[in-house]
Amino acid sequence: MARKILIVDDEAIITKSLQKLLKKEGYDITISQSGADAIEKVKSQDYDLLILDVRMPGMDGIETLQEIREYLKKENKSPIPEILITGFADEEKYKSAVSLKVADYIYKPFDTHEFLEVVKRNLDVTKG
Repeated sequence: MARKILIVDDEAIITKSLQKLLKKEGYDITISQSGADAIEKVKSQDYDLLILDVRMPGMDGIETLQEIREYLKKENKSPIPEILITGFADEEKYKSAVSLKVADYIYKPFDTHEFLEVVKRNLDVTKG
């Protein structure tokens, strides 16, 4: 069964590119373009990995993952590894990500091979 990945980014070009890349690798991809929508998707379906853009209008990626973690904890569900992606070198957001112990933090544009390695590494953590 294909591993399920939720991609959360407000930029359609990014979500389409990542979806195409990850589907080619055999992953089951769901796209969300807002934090609120991502939270609803997590409530209705199980995922093996979350990939979130840091900067989004409304609820950013860090606020979104905090809400998702709260929901999972409340429902006694296992945590989901998170990869944050960003096109901006924002020291404050990076510190927030580190303090939250996110699995990985990647700057756009990124090398696709490196990105796939990060995805595989974080999915390997959830196997079993």
